[in-house]
Amino acid sequence: MAEMSVQLVAVERRLWSGTGTFVVAQTTEGEIGIMPGHEPLLGQLVEGGVVTITAADGEKITAAVFGGFLSVTADTVSVLAESAQLSSEIDVNAARSGLEAADADERARAQASLRAAGQSV
Repeated sequence: MAEMSVQLVAVERRLWSGTGTFVVAQTTEGEIGIMPGHEPLLGQLVEGGVVTITAADGEKITAAVFGGFLSVTADTVSVLAESAQLSSEIDVNAARSGLEAADADERARAQASLRAAGQSV
């Protein structure tokens, strides 16, 4: 099976790096799926989106991302987020509390965190 190098990086740290077979991201143009050999592109990530990476070993890595860019070449995908959180790091109760926030950005972050954690919003 074809593979590609994938990086998920936020401003403050690298969340995941390795080889993958499929990446799904939400961009301002819509949701996009990337497989090895994809045409090069640069996309802007939506605020409060979710990125899912299928690693070469079949593991699914899911993260809530908040702004940034997706860069694709034939054999590399780089997700460069302003901030991001892996689903395994998400405090679901805190995210649910964030849904009540008055600030629209905080609500969007809470919704993305819950989607990344596999929770209904």
